[in-house]
Amino acid sequence: MKQPELGMKVSELRQEKGMTQENLAEICEISTRTVQRIESGEVDPRLFTLNTLGEVLEFDFTAGDLENETLWLAALHLSSTLSIVLIPLLIWSWKKKQSYKVDRHGRDVLNFQITITILLFVSVLCLMLAPVALIIRDASNPPPIGSPSLGVLEIMVIGATIPLFLIGLFTFYQGIKNTIRVLSDKPYYYPLSIKFVK
Repeated sequence: MKQPELGMKVSELRQEKGMTQENLAEICEISTRTVQRIESGEVDPRLFTLNTLGEVLEFDFTAGDLENETLWLAALHLSSTLSIVLIPLLIWSWKKKQSYKVDRHGRDVLNFQITITILLFVSVLCLMLAPVALIIRDASNPPPIGSPSLGVLEIMVIGATIPLFLIGLFTFYQGIKNTIRVLSDKPYYYPLSIKFVK
C-alpha cells in the first residue's frame, strides 16, 4: 500500500480502535510526530515501523497492492447494476483487507445497494397493498353492472409498477456511470445512499 492511502488506512484503523496518535506511538515505540507524518502522507514508513503498526492495528500493510485493483473496483461498481447486495458484499469482504480503495468503494457500493433494496421492498409492498385495497373497496361498494372497470385503484395498481421500473433504471444508470468514472480514474458518486456500512 502506498501513500496517501496508507496514511488514511492507519488513521481509520487507529480511530476504529479508539486510540489517539499518542497512544499508537507509545505502543509502537515510535514518536507521535512519526505517526502524524505517516497519517498525513508526508513519509513512507520503514518496514519495521510498518510491521509494528500492522501488528498493533491488526492489518497487513506489507501484503502489497492488490493486483488488478482497478478491475476489482470496476467489478464492485458494475455489480451495483444488478440490485443484488450479495455480489458487492462478497467482493468487498474478500478484498477489503488487501486494498484501501476496494474497502472504501465497497462500503459506498454496499450503502447504495442496501438503500436501493429498501426502496424496492417498499415499492413491492405498495404494489401488493393496492390489490388488497381494491378488493376491500369492491366488497364494500360493488360497481354497477356494465360500468367501466378501470377505476382509481386499478390505476394505482398499474402506477405502482412505475417506481419499480424507475428504481431499476436509476440503479443501472448509476452502476454504469460510476464504473466508467472509476475506470477513468475520476471520482464516483452514489446519490440517495444511507450510510449503513461505515
